[in-house]
Amino acid sequence: MIRMTLDEIATITGGRLVNADPALIVSGPVEYDSRAPMPQGLFVAFEGENVDGHDYAATAIAAGAAAVLGTRDTGQPGVVVEEQLAALARLAHKVVGRLPELTVVGLTGSSGKTTTKDYIGQLLARLGETVAPAGSPNNELGFPCTVLKATPETRFLVLEMGARGIGHIAYLAGIAAPRIGAVLNIGAAHIGEFGSKEGTAQAKGELVESLPADGVAVLNADDPLVAAMASRTAARVVLAGESEASTVRAEHVTLDSRGRAAYELVTRSGSAPVRLAVTGRHQVSNTLVAAAIALEAGMPVAAVAEALGEVGIRSSRRMDVVERADGVTLIDDSYNANPSSTAAALRALTAMGSGGRTIAVLGYMAELGDQEVAGHEEVGRLAAELGVHRLVAVAEAAAVLDGAAGVPEWKGESIAAADQAEAILAVTGDLRPGDVVLVKGSRYRTWKVADALRAGTVTGEVSP
Repeated sequence: MIRMTLDEIATITGGRLVNADPALIVSGPVEYDSRAPMPQGLFVAFEGENVDGHDYAATAIAAGAAAVLGTRDTGQPGVVVEEQLAALARLAHKVVGRLPELTVVGLTGSSGKTTTKDYIGQLLARLGETVAPAGSPNNELGFPCTVLKATPETRFLVLEMGARGIGHIAYLAGIAAPRIGAVLNIGAAHIGEFGSKEGTAQAKGELVESLPADGVAVLNADDPLVAAMASRTAARVVLAGESEASTVRAEHVTLDSRGRAAYELVTRSGSAPVRLAVTGRHQVSNTLVAAAIALEAGMPVAAVAEALGEVGIRSSRRMDVVERADGVTLIDDSYNANPSSTAAALRALTAMGSGGRTIAVLGYMAELGDQEVAGHEEVGRLAAELGVHRLVAVAEAAAVLDGAAGVPEWKGESIAAADQAEAILAVTGDLRPGDVVLVKGSRYRTWKVADALRAGTVTGEVSP
């Protein structure tokens, strides 16, 4: 965080200074986990169902934190506020306002946000100091905490923006208004909250509505609901995709035996060949958005193409490809799941598995609302159409097998696993060299399966 006195923090947050000299300096990280390193930082104490962060205030101070932000006096140097999230939002907004040379990049979409954020961060880091932390800190807590990582030396701040309802992205943009905003896609993720893809598009489009007239909106030209957002922004629009309408375009896309794409990056200022080191045909779209943003930041086309060939996965359980010593390949995409991201992962599985058996372990996809059964059947049907050799549905994902059963020509094996322990047995019992295993599901629902398969890794080699 930028250097501030505790008195300044109290004024900005509308809080009350306690147990401290007003001139006490806070210059380190803002954290809400007392175990995290925060030298001269600010520890934010939250009350949880099982743990109250205020009880760990002394621990945080002893470990190096300068002060505590909470809703009651802990006896430690700090600021007492009415509500922590509102206080963090005010503080983050003030920090951005004090960094006039900072370019804020906002990113949203139904799937691929975190991976694409990682790519954008890696490209922009070649131009200057960039904040784009791993993981998905994209809500009303993680977002301001990410903003507060910016310092006077930070040139680019890359912010993932999540939404579970109308107004959520507008709220985040009010904390740190992006000058460059990108929308990746509109799918069925969180459709239980939004009701329809059109409802999702309405919420995601709040990002482009927040952009200034001198800003840039990067939109996926291949997604009609995203491309239509051009009419909702005063910013200049850059279309990225494979269609002829795209300003930043991929031509002549091919996949190698490991499912890695190569293409010609075509722009108005020239073209250059790209060969990706990450797995999945869907990475073409993700990397085109990253390329468009890097180009807007001033990176030459040839440099963008070279950098894209070197970007890798920085956030865990997102298309992590692990080559086991026994010749089995694991695709760990278990962080989260929705029908569109699962479809992309299944296509990557079959592209990589042309020389051996393909095994898909699919867990429950959450937050689909009344589309829950149809969504699970859809991915099961696709798995069968792609010729997956073994399909394992974990617990509540049983409808996946119903979808696969509706494809008469499919000759694969279907297994209903009551829990992750059964799924592990169904997969690990007869693995052999050349097998490729995909593990995919919403959050924790297939993590044990992925971890069990990773435990079979001796070399520890993970693809970039």
